[in-house]
Amino acid sequence: MGSTDQNKSSTALCVPDQSSEQDACLYALQLTSLSVLPMTLKAAIELDLFEIIAKAGPGARLSPTEISSQLPTQNPQAPVMLDRILMLLASYNVLVCSSVEGTGERKYGAAPVMKFLTKDEVGVSVGALALMLQDKVLMKSWDYLKDAVLDGGIPFNKAYGMTAYEHFGTDPRFNEVFNEGMRNHSLLTMKNILDTYKGFDSLKVVVDVGGGFGGTMDMIVRKHPHIKGINFDLPQVISRAPPIPGVEHIGGDMFESVPSGDAIFMKSVLHNWGDEDCLKVLKNCLKALPPHGKVIIMECLLPAHPESTTAAQGVIHVDLLMFAITAGGKERSEKEFESLAKKPASPGSKPFVLMAVHGCSSSTSRFNHQCTLLLFKLVITYV
Repeated sequence: MGSTDQNKSSTALCVPDQSSEQDACLYALQLTSLSVLPMTLKAAIELDLFEIIAKAGPGARLSPTEISSQLPTQNPQAPVMLDRILMLLASYNVLVCSSVEGTGERKYGAAPVMKFLTKDEVGVSVGALALMLQDKVLMKSWDYLKDAVLDGGIPFNKAYGMTAYEHFGTDPRFNEVFNEGMRNHSLLTMKNILDTYKGFDSLKVVVDVGGGFGGTMDMIVRKHPHIKGINFDLPQVISRAPPIPGVEHIGGDMFESVPSGDAIFMKSVLHNWGDEDCLKVLKNCLKALPPHGKVIIMECLLPAHPESTTAAQGVIHVDLLMFAITAGGKERSEKEFESLAKKPASPGSKPFVLMAVHGCSSSTSRFNHQCTLLLFKLVITYV
């Protein structure tokens, strides 16, 4: 029997044409149910659907019945339910779908994006991040977005009567979900950074501020074994950090002081804080550096204007997440980083360098020259 491929569109997440009233109405209706996609994605990850399809091998396509047979279920309706889940994911090009001629049975296989939703050779995937972001703990914050706008305050704090980090300390289950989500995200992004950014080559001692359990610093010293790594975070975090060859764990408060090194590295730290708090941290970093030391900051770059691209939408999503759970945290535009990074510098310091990394390419420029816009990741270096 033959089959017909049903995946024709390659622009599933692009904003549709709104030139006609009918198209605009259809788009409005789609917006009302957009929450269906991430929650369905969460269920698919929890059910290991992507892992089951991946294990079938490259190019393989499985029917819902074949997938259901690998789940711990006796539910006779499971194949029908799975087909409905898989059909939605295929409509967004998360999966590919074909129909068996003569039976109409649908079979599903891996689309390119599924590579990142399944675990790699070291067990890392963005699936852990999806489970974190769609967890019931964080989802409750969105019910208070309106209240925050009208009355002020932080949505998460309104939902739980405490800050996010205070709540994490009272909820061991979600604390583990959160740490696993951040660990997987960190490992995925650092792999690309280490392949493209050459600023670590000449360094001897690197301090990772807000380094968690040390996964990022572990990757840095593995790639650059000549570097002595210092992983710096709160004492309660460091107390749980495993021993890592070439890395020293130090507990402390970045708002008080940070350890000394040739360079201080911060990844996804500043976006948790408002400008005033960021300046406190940056000033402490500069105090800890030798005359020719540098601060390397890796953050998302917010576009100057909203755009309907995957990269821009992704950063804006994170910006709203910071709005929902942090006190003043936000993603920043190129100009905002320029303004923020210049303030703690001494009058005699040189211009700092922007090292921007997007995909597998990178570019370096000074802020007093034209910089490439709409880059997904960036590194700022004081020189």
